[in-house]
Amino acid sequence: MSIARVSALEAHDLVRREAYTIVDVRTEAEYAGGHPAGAYNVPVVLAAAGGMAANARFVADVRALFPSDAKLLLGCQSGQRSLRAAELLAAAGYSALVDLRPGFAGARDPFGRVTEPGWQAAGCPCEVVTPGCSYAELRARIPG
Repeated sequence: MSIARVSALEAHDLVRREAYTIVDVRTEAEYAGGHPAGAYNVPVVLAAAGGMAANARFVADVRALFPSDAKLLLGCQSGQRSLRAAELLAAAGYSALVDLRPGFAGARDPFGRVTEPGWQAAGCPCEVVTPGCSYAELRARIPG
């Protein structure tokens, strides 16, 4: 399955017009610092000793929250983790996945320069708190 990758403005349009649900796959700390309005936080990687480690529960957590035909827009900081998350979900049978290509902060070149504005710089709606959507709150609702 080919995963559609869209700009921030295209992503915002999908959320407004086609009722896509935003899944922010960044860490809990990144999400807490600001995220797309209404986004659910399910990190694809977690902070671990010595750096980051894959979240072994990622697919299971998404599966517990959303059916496999749910329209999901996946986003991260700059578009790399969200593409990986989309690939994992596609392999698990999800069929309506879209990747926020530039992420929340924007796609960057090897020198750190923004090459495409992200969700925030494009003027899409952001917030710091989305009641019931933090990873800790979501995990509390998931059995096991």
